[in-house]
Amino acid sequence: MTESFEIAVVGAGPVGLLGALAFARAGHRTCLVGPLPPTRDGRTAALLGPSVPFLERLGLWARLAPHAAPLRRLRIVDDSDSLFRPPPVEFSPEELGLDAFGWNIENARLADLLAEAIRADASISWRELFVEEFVTGDPARLLLADGSEIQADLVVAADGRRSRVRESAGIGTREHRYRQTAVTAILRHARPHGDVSTEFHKRSGPLTLVPMPPDGRSGWRSSLVWVTEPHHARRLAALDDAALAGAVEAACHRLLGAMELDGPRGAFPLAAMRANRFVAERLALAGEAAHVLPPIGAQGLNLGFADLAMLLRLFAEGGDPGSPSLLSRYDRARRADAGLRAFAVDGLNRALLSGSPLLDAARGFGLGLVGRIGPLRRAVMRAGLPQRIAT
Repeated sequence: MTESFEIAVVGAGPVGLLGALAFARAGHRTCLVGPLPPTRDGRTAALLGPSVPFLERLGLWARLAPHAAPLRRLRIVDDSDSLFRPPPVEFSPEELGLDAFGWNIENARLADLLAEAIRADASISWRELFVEEFVTGDPARLLLADGSEIQADLVVAADGRRSRVRESAGIGTREHRYRQTAVTAILRHARPHGDVSTEFHKRSGPLTLVPMPPDGRSGWRSSLVWVTEPHHARRLAALDDAALAGAVEAACHRLLGAMELDGPRGAFPLAAMRANRFVAERLALAGEAAHVLPPIGAQGLNLGFADLAMLLRLFAEGGDPGSPSLLSRYDRARRADAGLRAFAVDGLNRALLSGSPLLDAARGFGLGLVGRIGPLRRAVMRAGLPQRIAT
């Protein structure tokens, strides 16, 4: 069986799900291909500034907002062994005219809610099957696991860092593996977080506690991303829930009081990846099929949403959504943005890991200046937010 569409989106993670909804609501005949990932590992997504208005314009934010917590302050605490430790630095969104920097939501909940929206939208065809092969041509073809075929004017590959579509298209990647592992969990704690996301800069990497919304039970909740050395991560993973909660409580100096695990937990090695090009004939890469960043600065998912927004802007100009000129413009713009953000995240991580007194002094001096000088602090905040997303 062969079906034809204007746009076929491959991958049913948050970027693929949102892409299918966005393209369909822009009037494109759209097919989503791929099963909903089953993984639940305590990871959350901080939807920064521009991502929320994007979801609002698509009529999706009202569905997501009750399950998300605002980030009304960002606090950085140098908790390394450096001799040049500056005082904690706080960032306030009011300095940029914003109510919040963003909103934090559990990845699995985000995917479930977007999937519900797709299932309620009769204009979207969802084939919950894996892609066996992508075949270039006009139109492009997707060969599915059950032997059926999808043809499309444009395939948007959002099928993750091990993208089968990217591999079939012959697009290579550059990848760097860090000697770090991120431990993730959701925690319940005795003291209120005050809508403040706190990042402790430790020598092995940052430990970040990000506010989560209340759930009707006693206590407050936060998500954890603890980036640390692999052997330390293995020791943490071997702890039972109570012991892990105690380890986090001690590592963040009891900032939020007594803690307990409140949901799934996970651990994954840190890596950065970027595709050598984001397009091929009748193909655009989006999300982690195009770029992977370490979970530092909450850039990853927001970059994927910016990929979708760029495609929507180009589609709005009319014409063939898979034309070479459109894809060339997409490739230039998104590779440049992803490259700059990858450079910034990598530089921050390496500066923290370095034992160099010179780098420690520079990092401490820089954070101290940011804390004292308003225009510099506002420039840093603007740089940390994704570029404006417009449709």
